[in-house]
Amino acid sequence: MSSPAPDPALVPELLVSDTSRSIEFWCGLCGFEIAYQRPEEGFAYITLGSAHIMLEQRGIGRNWITAPLENPLGRGINFQISVPSLHPILAALREHSSPLFMEPETKWYPIGNHDEAGVRQFLVTDPDGYLIRFQESLGHRPRRQTP
Repeated sequence: MSSPAPDPALVPELLVSDTSRSIEFWCGLCGFEIAYQRPEEGFAYITLGSAHIMLEQRGIGRNWITAPLENPLGRGINFQISVPSLHPILAALREHSSPLFMEPETKWYPIGNHDEAGVRQFLVTDPDGYLIRFQESLGHRPRRQTP
């Protein structure tokens, strides 16, 4: 019998304007599931594979705010989430006319001295402006030489 996966060492908690609207985006369109929630506190813990995120509604419960908040929230960060396939998420977003921040692209990134890791990826913002980068792996290959 295999042991359960360990809890992730890092779980971002996103302060949101409306937890229900965020759950609709994250779970309804992007494939996350609610692991548990505390509606009276405007809180939900959501997961997609090994990606874990907490959503907390602004103005309910304890909000740890270090400076005045301005939209879009989460400036300067994007959350990379690995998925087996981009297709179902892209289809759901397009069906609901959700604009993409960046259209899907194929990108190969140098890793180590000799290899590259390939991904197919796109970016979208959640209802509060947090930038999400969904990517599916294309595997590794030897690094190509530039002319």
